[in-house]
Parts: sequence; structure tokens; C-alpha cells
Amino acid sequence: MFRKIIAFMAALLITAEAAAPMQVQAVSRKEVDRLLQALITADSMLAADDYNKDGVISVVDLTLMKRELLSPPLTGPVTEQTVDAVAEHTKVIGRTLTKDGVTWLVHSGSAVECTVTAAEASVTVAGDSSVSSAEKYRPRYGVYVDGELIRDVVMSEKEQTVKLFSGTQQRAATVKIMHLSEANNGAVGVRQFTVKSSAAEPVRPTPDKALSVEFIGDSITCAYGVEADSQYVGFETGTENFSKSYAYLTAQLLDADYSAVSYSGYGIVSGYTSGSEKNSSSLLPPIYEQIAHYSPYAEPWDFSAHKYDAVVVNLGTNDDSYAKNDLETRAAEYQAGYEAFLKTVRKCNPDAAIICTLGIMGCTELYPYLEAAVKAVGDPKITCYQAPTQKQSDGYGADWHPSPVTHQLNAYILADQICKALGIESARIGIDFAADGEYGAEIDTETGANGWPYFSEWDKSLNVNMSAAGDSPEAAVAYVRNLSLIKGSYELSFRAAPQKGIALQYAVRSMKDHSKVYCTGEMNADGKEETVVRAFDMAAADDACEIVFFLGEMSTGITFYDVTMYKRA
Repeated sequence: MFRKIIAFMAALLITAEAAAPMQVQAVSRKEVDRLLQALITADSMLAADDYNKDGVISVVDLTLMKRELLSPPLTGPVTEQTVDAVAEHTKVIGRTLTKDGVTWLVHSGSAVECTVTAAEASVTVAGDSSVSSAEKYRPRYGVYVDGELIRDVVMSEKEQTVKLFSGTQQRAATVKIMHLSEANNGAVGVRQFTVKSSAAEPVRPTPDKALSVEFIGDSITCAYGVEADSQYVGFETGTENFSKSYAYLTAQLLDADYSAVSYSGYGIVSGYTSGSEKNSSSLLPPIYEQIAHYSPYAEPWDFSAHKYDAVVVNLGTNDDSYAKNDLETRAAEYQAGYEAFLKTVRKCNPDAAIICTLGIMGCTELYPYLEAAVKAVGDPKITCYQAPTQKQSDGYGADWHPSPVTHQLNAYILADQICKALGIESARIGIDFAADGEYGAEIDTETGANGWPYFSEWDKSLNVNMSAAGDSPEAAVAYVRNLSLIKGSYELSFRAAPQKGIALQYAVRSMKDHSKVYCTGEMNADGKEETVVRAFDMAAADDACEIVFFLGEMSTGITFYDVTMYKRA
């Protein structure tokens, strides 16, 4: 009977919508559809689904939402109103502090987000003492309307007013004000919205998302220098943009709410140091349970009010600057500090999956100690993985920090890892299926071919030094093996410079049955380096595939760089 009532209401929604002109309201069709589906399938409800705030989520809330969605335009008088940017009226994202009616966006990515229903709207933004810093150290924020960045500001005033939109017709728009730089360089305050509206609630919080993820990290998480022109320039907040961080991009891929606590230069047992001495002043564990480490934001963070499904820890890059000077002793110190910090993270987040990672900027010699720390804690809901080190071909940001390409690729990987940890099906979009392949070569000396392979772990390059050719292309085969491919679309890419006069052939095929070839092609024969990018489809899964290069007609060496096979769809 319940399902029949829901079905009838769904039909009513569709019929009424077809009969009435569509009006833009504070409630969107997407929100109504989502609640309808949740009620039908008994899925998890969101706090925002309790539309009438009676503590019960039911078809009553759906009816009220439908009524607002389909109601005629408001005919009351349009008045100018001011609405404080606090949790009552906005969704507050990330580590923030609300004080004297101002919501201070403290950490990277912290934001307020809301639906504004008005004919005209603006937002007033406040600056703290950091606006008096040198220009390159002042906080940066972005203002988004319906997902579009309309204002990007390095804060230089104690107060600014930003126009959001204006017109003759009332509209509903999703508005977000986000801190783009990091806590080390001050906070941005959102004071109030000013609207011309006839709506009873012109500024309302957007609904919570089904997932929530916390990111703990250093400059990589902050997206230090992601917009810099080259690796040879230094830090400034004008090139630090959390919206291009792997953390924010991961949350977008998962359609998750997020929070970040990250500081450039910080570590577990030592912050960044240019010498051999420990930097004990830049440690994240002692300040993890605070909103931020400096006044006036050094107040306890309320973990009971912020439940995360997953927590990601990406710390160790700065510790490496200290540990590498005496790896055996200092790496053990890092491991012990990591164990202790994991226990703190677990205490603060008792139900979350915890995912630990390291390696985007190298420092991979510390990863085994991170892995050992995870194992020593013995918590089945704590996992780890080694992130692929950034590549020259993907570019660099300021001071050799990750580029936008590197951040995006790592977002794909992390989203997949979070799905695994939470038991969520992952489409594995953006995953490099060649990353963990086995590199090598087979030389059939009986055909006259001779050579030997060398795989460089540092840059993932495969060199095959051919000293003699065989009697066919198949006489010598370089490979990347043991690739388990699932159904979908892929993009194979690599670069190399084959011997002049030889059109080098390549293929993706089944290891079990070489007649099953999924992709094939050949490189140029002019002896110059070429980058190959080839798209292909897998109509069905194959758990034992290989990328092969046929070298049997070559008598000189060849090196394959940046062999990747990303899943596109």
C-alpha cells in the first residue's frame, strides 16, 4: 500500500509539472526526485529531507516539497533583507568558526553553500589580520553561482561586497563561497547575504550529500602552487587553489561533502627542513583536534557534529626531508609517530574508514614504514596505498609541487580506493591499469635476435638494448603484463623513438590467447620520438592482458616512457 501511495504521488508530480509552467523555486526537482527514490527503496535519508523540521522524514515532507516546487510565483511584496551566513541559513563545509555572526572559512576548501531565492543578491565577505600581510601571502577565495566561478579574489580589505546576480525576475541559485588558499595564510569570513526577495526563506542550506570525507595533509592537499607557470617559482596564495586539489576533485567524483585540515610544510614527526635538524614546530598531530593552530581559531573541533564516512591521511613528504639524513633511525621514528596519530584519528572518527597514502612527490622510501604502521595498529578499517609519483610529462606546479594533471589523476585513484574501503562499486574511471604491470622483454635468440631489458623503477621506463635483430618482429617482444582489464573504454599511451626505417608495431592482447587482440597499431619509421595515444574498447573483461611491442627487426636500443592505460568510461 505504501508503494502505491508513493507511486501515485510520483504520478501526481509528473502530471502537475506538465500542466503548470515551470517555476524556479528554492526546492529543486533533483531534491524531490532524490527523496522520492529514497522513500521507495528505503535508502538513507539526509537531514535536509526533514522539510518541515518535525524530526520525522516521511511522505509529508515529500508533499510539502512538491507543493513548493509546483506553487505559482510568490506574489508577496519584494523587500530587501539581510541574512547572516551561519549554519541556520547555509550549509557550512569544512573546518570553520562562527563568531559574532560571521562564519570564518579557516582551512583549504572550507565554504558556505546555500540556495538563494531572489531577484537580486550579494554577499559580504570579511578579512582577518592576514589582509595586512604582503600581497602574495593574503588569503584567496572564490564565489560560485550555479557552479560557475564569478569572482576570484586575493583578500586585501577588511570587508568586501560581491554581487551574486540581479534581474527583474526572481530566481533560485546555488551559491558557494570557498576558501581557495590555506589556513597558514589566514581565514576568510562570510558575514551576510543581502537579497531583494519575496521568499519567506530567501537563503537556505543546500542538502547534505550521502557521503562525507575528511582529508588530512600538507601542501599537496592544499594544492600549493597548482596554478604556477613553472616549478621554478615560489609560493604565493594567488597560485594555490584548493578547487584543483586531488582532495576536492575526489569529493567531486564521489559526490561527497568534504573537510580538509592541511598545512604546507607540516608532517608527522618533522615539518619540512632544509638541513638535517628536526622541524618540531610544524607537526600536524598535536593540532589535529583544533580548528586551526593559531588564534583566534585555535578552538576544539567538534567531531561529534562532523561524522565522516572516510578519512584520508596524506602525510610524510615533509618528514622525508628530515628522515632521509638517517633513514634507518628516523624512519622508525616516523613509523612510531604515524601509529600514534592513527590512534588519534580513530578516536576522533570511531566509525570511519581510514585510508593512508604517500608518494605523489616521491619520498617513497618512507612508504614501507607507513605500511608497517598501518599493520601494527591492526585496525581492519585502516588501509593504505602508495600513490604514483608525479611525472615530468604531466608538468609541475610551484617549487616542484603537483600540476593540475597530477592532482586529477590522483583524484581518480583515491576515489577508487575510497570506494573499495566503503564497499561501494567503482567504475574505475581515470585509473591507470598499467601502473602495477610487470615490465620486461622476451628475446628469441634462436632467430638471431639479441638484447636485454632494463626497467627503471624511478621513472617507470623500460629500456631494451637490442644488439642484433631477429628474423621477424615477434623475435623480440617488450611487454607490460598481468593487467586485469574490466569492460569499458580505455586510452593507451606511451612515447618512444624506434630505430629509423622500422615501423614499430604494438598491441594490447590477451596473455592466454594471443589471437584476442584488443588494440593494435604502429609507430613512425623516421627515428624521431613519438607519443602514441590510442583509444580502444573492451567488450568484456579479461583478467590477464598485456601491452606488447614487437622489436625483433631492431638492432639498436629503445626506451619506452610513460606507458599508461587509463580507463575512460
